[in-house]
Amino acid sequence: MIPKAFKRSLWVFHINSGSCNGCDIEIIAALTPRYDAERFGIKLVGSPRHADVIAFTGPVTNDMKDKVIRIIEQTPDPKVIVVVGSCGIGGGVFHESYHLAGPIDKLYPNAKYFYVPGCPPRPEAIIQAFAKAWEWLEEVEKK
Repeated sequence: MIPKAFKRSLWVFHINSGSCNGCDIEIIAALTPRYDAERFGIKLVGSPRHADVIAFTGPVTNDMKDKVIRIIEQTPDPKVIVVVGSCGIGGGVFHESYHLAGPIDKLYPNAKYFYVPGCPPRPEAIIQAFAKAWEWLEEVEKK
């Protein structure tokens, strides 16, 4: 459920760390007029320094490990990550690959994670995960 009163928009920064782009297409589909996540105030931003939430797709490859951690550290506290798709959650079809550093929640455990399973997940599920992250952020701000 989306919070009843919005103080501000939820700004999301998107990271792709080696996915097939299926989940990325579904994130963009959530922003198109059919699903229109922006009507709820969910907007993509171009810098992690401005983001409230990170939308993370793909397995973390060895080449991207340091870059992904640096991007997450640039995000303001509290760090909230919505992991979109099976690859981001556990490696998906690539889970036994020699080139994977591991799932993001094992590489960076100091964040609050919300998971959207599927290959690829539906835009409705992605919007719901953003809404849950938003609710969590509002609860943290109240404390």
